[in-house]
Amino acid sequence: MTLEPLDIDTDAKAYVALHALLDEPASDAALTERELAVRTQTRDVVAREIAPRAAELDRTHTFAHEGVQALAAEGLCGLIFPTHLGGTGDTNVAYAVAMEEITAGCASTSLVFMTQMHCAYPIMLAGSDELQHRYIPGLLDGSRYGSLGITEPDAGSDVSSLTTTATRTADGWSVNGQKTFITTGDRADIIICFATIDRAAGRNGITAFVVDGRWDGVGHGTPFEKMGMHGSSTAELFFDSVAVPRDHLLGEEGRGWSVVMSSVVKSRISAAAQGVGLARAAYARTLAALTRMHGKRLPDEDTFELAELRGRILQGRMLLHAVARQVDTNPDVTPGQIGIMKQCCTDLGFDAAVQATRILGPYGDLAVLGVERCLRDAKVTQIYDGTNEIQRLLVGREIIRATGELA
Repeated sequence: MTLEPLDIDTDAKAYVALHALLDEPASDAALTERELAVRTQTRDVVAREIAPRAAELDRTHTFAHEGVQALAAEGLCGLIFPTHLGGTGDTNVAYAVAMEEITAGCASTSLVFMTQMHCAYPIMLAGSDELQHRYIPGLLDGSRYGSLGITEPDAGSDVSSLTTTATRTADGWSVNGQKTFITTGDRADIIICFATIDRAAGRNGITAFVVDGRWDGVGHGTPFEKMGMHGSSTAELFFDSVAVPRDHLLGEEGRGWSVVMSSVVKSRISAAAQGVGLARAAYARTLAALTRMHGKRLPDEDTFELAELRGRILQGRMLLHAVARQVDTNPDVTPGQIGIMKQCCTDLGFDAAVQATRILGPYGDLAVLGVERCLRDAKVTQIYDGTNEIQRLLVGREIIRATGELA
């Protein structure tokens, strides 16, 4: 076998042709014409501007700026935002479709892309008109980078344990504390910072603020060295008596928990779409590599495993689209319903990458084929946006409640 980059990494037409073969009529049937158009548009951008850069970003740990700018130039960074803020007013399903496409080409780029949305969404949800118009357009057009400041050294999945504090001042608030594992934290121009105004109040003390990353007292850490997602940055954020004006409060004092919970619905759709996209990337790369090895006639044992992968990817995609559609039509989607989607789809991404590596044997370990990159990138999707163990806990609680109603 020739140890050179796959054609899908160097030829946009080859990339589009192969991934078009992986489209499934069963899942396509539930998409609108507009959602299918978003997929076509996104896939074309990925094939031209993102997939060819993915291996180099991973190898050199280079931030995926060019890819995000290409997506922003196509208007894809604002899919779920209204037109008056620079968005396109599309569905959560359209966003999930785009996320899968971007991830299939470069998971690192998809992580930066989704973080822009994760930062802008709380402002749209709970910010004043002035805050929305000041900050959201720059996130959607790619001129500014954003971060979501939730996780702390001693508060990850248990958001109610935040120790970053916000103390009232004559002009607003003084914020002090530290955040960690923050995507794009090293360069964030706009930060959604969650802090507590009363530690004893637990979740009822959590309050959300918009913080300009250039303000005095805001410190940006050096990016961590990571297993995967090398084209995105993850760093600490520090807040040392940061003066936050009164009008930069998101929602009401002590109501930041509701902002968190509304935001994680979107972020878990993002992570789930990454899982499906990574599974598809592993499948596509394995198919391309096997075709290079064997020609059109693949060994039966490999086709059996590919058939299993294809079925699982279709299941994951249909689950992703079904839950995203439910979010579009029903604001009362439960944490357990979101949790099933996030857990199943991100487990799919990791498991598919493991299986693809096994199918290829020693070739699966070679960076040139990109399957090992899928494996490294997939692992963190099971951890961020609420670990999959937390998702199982949320689902389990709903099962217990339902069982109690039957008793």
